[in-house]
Amino acid sequence: MARPALDVAVVMERRTLANRWQSEAWRVADVVPEDAGECGAPRLLADDGQTARWLHPGLAITLYRDEAEGYYLNLTSGQPVIFVLWRDEDGQGVPKIVTLSYHEASRMLDGGEQVDNVPMPPEMAVWLDEFTRMHYKPEPKKRSRPPSFKGARRDE
Repeated sequence: MARPALDVAVVMERRTLANRWQSEAWRVADVVPEDAGECGAPRLLADDGQTARWLHPGLAITLYRDEAEGYYLNLTSGQPVIFVLWRDEDGQGVPKIVTLSYHEASRMLDGGEQVDNVPMPPEMAVWLDEFTRMHYKPEPKKRSRPPSFKGARRDE
């Protein structure tokens, strides 16, 4: 059974800084839909001398049933986002993983990775919501009594 997936490309932005310790800063600027199977090398979209934008094709957002709670948390956060793990490789910001799971992004951050996020488009949120409603089942909360109340009766 194939997992639901969307082919995407990540737009990375490099800004020149007036800083003696760091000459530039990279960030994820956008995640855009891509035609299925389109791959290729990153390509420069624009460069005005201060800011440059690079398109990195060939990435996918794949949904997994065991990440349904992470998707639910993302959708109910108020502003759903797309998380992108990226690394600096030879002075270039290179995206590696794109996910919609709050839990997966947290694990990446806990592992010391660089993870940025961008707002999720409404049509992607609808797609994610359909998957989440089908696969996320909240665990029932068990009420436990503190040890000091065990064995106590109210009628005494």
